[in-house]
Amino acid sequence: MSSVYIISAKQISAQQPLAGEWFERPVLYTEPYVRATDPDYKQFFTPNESRRFGKILKRALLVSRQAMAESGVASPDAIITGTGLGCIENTEIFLDKLVREGEEMLNPTHFMQSTHNTVGSLIAIDARCHAYNTTYAHGGISFECALQDAFMQLEAGEINTVLVGAHDEMTPAYFALLKKAGYLGRPGQAFAGEIAVAMILSTTAAENPASETPEPPPHPGTSGSPERTAGQAKALCRIEAVEKFYRPGNISDALSGNLGRIGNLDGIEAVMTGISGDPKNDEIYLKNCAELFPGAALLRYKNIFGEGYTAPALGVYAAAECLHRGEIPAHLSPDGKGRKLPSRAKILCYNHFEGKNHTFILLSGC
Repeated sequence: MSSVYIISAKQISAQQPLAGEWFERPVLYTEPYVRATDPDYKQFFTPNESRRFGKILKRALLVSRQAMAESGVASPDAIITGTGLGCIENTEIFLDKLVREGEEMLNPTHFMQSTHNTVGSLIAIDARCHAYNTTYAHGGISFECALQDAFMQLEAGEINTVLVGAHDEMTPAYFALLKKAGYLGRPGQAFAGEIAVAMILSTTAAENPASETPEPPPHPGTSGSPERTAGQAKALCRIEAVEKFYRPGNISDALSGNLGRIGNLDGIEAVMTGISGDPKNDEIYLKNCAELFPGAALLRYKNIFGEGYTAPALGVYAAAECLHRGEIPAHLSPDGKGRKLPSRAKILCYNHFEGKNHTFILLSGC
């Protein structure tokens, strides 16, 4: 079976867009609801594109373009997207006008851009990719479903490169609904955020630059690691395994029969968890990690990136950056202590959704 690597990854979130500044100088928030920090789209899109595309589409298209440019992959063999809500802002606009205007004089653009698979379709059109394209909309495990699909196809040799994306908006109306229901906005809980992540996965640890790949326009503060330049990317990390479990009777037994097949679980240096400040949510992480990985460092990411259906994509992105840089920054550790990582270290990304779905993504340094 082929090895699978994350060649490049880009994000637009509550942190500095398209940048790796969060690693050393994260933006900290105390508000319960934070919308993503958008770059200056005038430098990346024509005026016509900016008018036509909603926020989520501009974010998804931009991070995908940047990830492809950095990796040197002009057109991937597949595009696989995970989203919990899809283009909810366009959906809200369309439905609001439907009610207020009595089903007359409606703008068709908001309707056409309201479906979940609009994101993946737009990216495919932009990249001229006529290959496999699918979207997973499975709530809090949408990204993991997309990543597992990509991982299985790459590992089986069906494809060589794939663009995996995770995209979600958090509108004021939807946040108000979730806050009223008690899911978000409570004191001490991670803020509700927005997610736009694009990753290029490949069966080789480095991609050769494609001549037709456009160089990304210069933009202050959009660089990642200093050594990474467009079309000359070396893998951030290797993906060892992607596993999902629904209501596992015993997580330890489930892991031993799946993740355990590729190595000793005791060798995991750290576990990137979805700790959010919600006691009911965090209790599951603390209990399972104490039992399964007592010697591993416990990490978090929602304190700086926020909460959302596809937030686990930001956890994988953060873990990949830690492995690539060889260290864990202090703000990702609940104990506030940074630490160096040994060569070829392993980080396990663990997410659960409502205590029913448990996902495990094992990453290792290259």
